[in-house]
Amino acid sequence: MLWLFGSCGSLQAAQAGRPLIQERVDPHRVVRLRGNTRGEANAVNDLGAVSDNFPIEHVLLLLKRSTQEERDVEQFIADLHNPQSPLFHQWLSANEFGVRFGAAESDLRTITTWLESQGFTVNAVYPSRMVIDFSGNGATVLHAFHTSIHHLNVNGVKHVGNFSDPQIPEALAPAIEGIVSLNDFRPRAMSRARIPAAARGGSRPGYTGIYDGQPYQALTPEDLATIYDFNPLFTAGITGTGQTIAVIEDSDLFTTADWNTFRTAFGLSQYTSGNLTTVHPAPATGSNNCSDPLVTAADSEAILDAEWATAAAPSATILVAACADTIATPGILIAVQNLVNQTNPPPIISISYGSCEAESGAAQNAAFNTIYQQAVAEGISIFVAAGDEGAASCDAGQSTATHGIGVSNSASTQYNVAVGGTDYADVLNNSASTYWSQNNSANYGSALSYIPEIPWNDSCAGGLMATYYGFATGYGTGGYCASVANTADQFYLYTVGAGSGGPSNCATGAPATFGVADGTCAGYAKPSWQTGVAGIPNDGLRDIPDVSMFASDGTWGHYAIVCFSDFANGGAPCRGDPGNWAGYGGTSLAAPVMAGIQALINQHMGGPQGNPNPVYYQLAASVPGVFHTISQGDIEVNCSGPRNCYGLIGTIDYGRNGRIFNTTFAGALSVSDSSFTPAYAAGAAWNFATGLGSVDANKLVTSWPAKK
Repeated sequence: MLWLFGSCGSLQAAQAGRPLIQERVDPHRVVRLRGNTRGEANAVNDLGAVSDNFPIEHVLLLLKRSTQEERDVEQFIADLHNPQSPLFHQWLSANEFGVRFGAAESDLRTITTWLESQGFTVNAVYPSRMVIDFSGNGATVLHAFHTSIHHLNVNGVKHVGNFSDPQIPEALAPAIEGIVSLNDFRPRAMSRARIPAAARGGSRPGYTGIYDGQPYQALTPEDLATIYDFNPLFTAGITGTGQTIAVIEDSDLFTTADWNTFRTAFGLSQYTSGNLTTVHPAPATGSNNCSDPLVTAADSEAILDAEWATAAAPSATILVAACADTIATPGILIAVQNLVNQTNPPPIISISYGSCEAESGAAQNAAFNTIYQQAVAEGISIFVAAGDEGAASCDAGQSTATHGIGVSNSASTQYNVAVGGTDYADVLNNSASTYWSQNNSANYGSALSYIPEIPWNDSCAGGLMATYYGFATGYGTGGYCASVANTADQFYLYTVGAGSGGPSNCATGAPATFGVADGTCAGYAKPSWQTGVAGIPNDGLRDIPDVSMFASDGTWGHYAIVCFSDFANGGAPCRGDPGNWAGYGGTSLAAPVMAGIQALINQHMGGPQGNPNPVYYQLAASVPGVFHTISQGDIEVNCSGPRNCYGLIGTIDYGRNGRIFNTTFAGALSVSDSSFTPAYAAGAAWNFATGLGSVDANKLVTSWPAKK
């Protein structure tokens, strides 16, 4: 048995964990851990149970606290972020956090002893005392948790997953939140490759670069600095010196040469302290659960994150942290767990992966919440891409939304900044010449100033695209969606693509319908700091996004240039005019940029800041100009079915459909056509489409409050 406890200093006597296990373990008295079976694990997809010796390695068991202990953690974190508190910024180490807020040692020993008695190998107990890593096989899982692991064929793709909710002895239930995962369905990357020029129809910006014979105004690091007001900070030497940003990945970089080429081509190499490191973070001691994922199809995400983090903080160290998936556990969750539990964790983490709450399972949702909670107690700032599916995060990768309102489980906790996506309004408003120069600078910059923004939206259901092409609406028999069905613009009909936002609605409980926030689903409660700004719903729920930054993939002729030379995975040569390089958008672009801005804040303030959200909302309510309000546009996407459209089940009804609806913020969605409401429009203040809006980096950094 391996215990990852270290020196706890003065907190050694502060152990708050009261034993929660009060009874002897009786194997005949069990309880079901509800809401932890993937919907794909069904008879239609079933290929039979795995063999008894099928390895199931590095499963994570998530523990829980009593209700009062959970309140104590939340109050402590609130005090850490309150400038009036004597605990302000008195960050804990992972070991200190575990001693103060982790499970009681007697509970840990009871649980690990039980696991070993079932034939499992206990690989590690994390310093947080909230997670146990263990390994077994098909037989031990069936014997201990009363569920079998099956091979599955899901739309031609092979998977494995538990066929029913796991069960545990009733005596252990007070101390166990759940098994984080017993399947190999993985969070998705939130990046979007540049839209082919042929799909852009009549959208014609004026200059900057040519791709496929059509002009684009592509975003470069110099443009980012101009539009979002980084230059006064850079001039003052606030460039991220001494800071580290970890970008969490599911792949190694194809080549580090791409990052160096990006910095050289765009003038970032003048900041000589900026560097790049790739790590596969292992636990402090014990069995290494982080193996090298090598180069996978997600390498485009890795280089996008690394390059645009350095664009925002060119003197910072960029740490590409990647772990391979195991059969049971996503590699990105392993990487975050291991980093946060290190002796010297990175002060800033950016994550561009996610799955919707109603698909991921209650235990996996809780796992993200718990590790982020620990992170902010250590002073770490977590930035997470809100998603690329509008308000329909349970329909990622689909041609039409069918599951109703849903948000990403990795973005919806109160302990992370959820970063949404914007686009620029210059083409829409016929004002490109006002905001872009006809000539590029030596570093390929052409933006002249801040450019008014709109929510990023690739769907024909969006109102702005419909208006631009001369339609009154995106939906309806005479709407834009109907008009593009047999044209080059049908790309916009068959994509669920927009910056994500919405209320948390299935963070806990179990959906009755897979991927739909019904059944016993409920969202995270609204955090105390998400207040004071007009537009925030009085819904009692955690609402996202918090902020937004540029994330377009080319709909209005704007995307971000990326040096990515892996041809096999959609890359391009990084030679000559960068307009011919690869291009990307998605909220996975916005998240590392916000992480880079945090590096500037940390440098300016002289240390880590923990959860930035309390300060964001305070500044939005009190300091004009820190956030750019985005009031034009929406994140509505094309959809079908009564759960999220005013239309017909299983069809695209151009007579009535086109928009998602949400009838209640209590967790379950009504299926009544009469209660249809669009989701979601931008607004004059906070809104589900863009949150507080995008940021003026200089004003945000220089307005950041210190302890009084």
